[in-house]
Amino acid sequence: MYELFISTFVTFFVVIDPLGIAPVFAVMTDGASSAFKRKMILKSVITGTIILLLFAFVGNGLLKALGISMMAFKTAGGILLFMIALEMVFEMRTERREKKSEAFTHEHEQEAEAGKTAKTSEPATFPDEEFDDISIFPMAIPFIAGPGSIATIMLLMSHYPGQFEFQSVVIGAMLVALISTVVILFAASKIIGMLGQTVANAITRILGVLLAAMATQYIFDGIQGTFFAAGQVS
Repeated sequence: MYELFISTFVTFFVVIDPLGIAPVFAVMTDGASSAFKRKMILKSVITGTIILLLFAFVGNGLLKALGISMMAFKTAGGILLFMIALEMVFEMRTERREKKSEAFTHEHEQEAEAGKTAKTSEPATFPDEEFDDISIFPMAIPFIAGPGSIATIMLLMSHYPGQFEFQSVVIGAMLVALISTVVILFAASKIIGMLGQTVANAITRILGVLLAAMATQYIFDGIQGTFFAAGQVS
């Protein structure tokens, strides 16, 4: 069981890849409050955990009932990820945030001129609602509970049907990997915050390109897996 725990933990740690998704999370929440980042981290990991536990026990039956293959799931996730990557590369999210900030500042100045609020030379603070909620997508799905991690938990659980002890070890190792993800996400967010806006913008574009490549690989894998399976059947 000890060997099973270690191998399962390493597998999930590699598949989820918290060291890879942490910088993406950090730049996507750059400028948000610590409370907002903490909320996104906890919400995404909790959501991802629920999804993985769901697929651990009813995954095979659910996909079969819906007529969805894992390759189709991977392809769809790749397409959605590619859309996020385009926004990161061309800073579409930054532009939307700047427009919202300018509108907020203009409204604040108008209220100050009308005497509703006091004028101040300090920059206006903006609520966390100005930032996109990325906890469900892309953090929980497909970064944490993606095709790889879903397929892994379904495969491992199917190896030990009816063996509660071994299945408990698999679930426990998965939860430890998810806790490690929380710790790494918190640390990465603080590191990126100390680098400054210019460096953060550069990292955002670089990670956007890498994310686009990852998304393209998801799409290619999904299409290749579908045609390969079809070829094997024929």
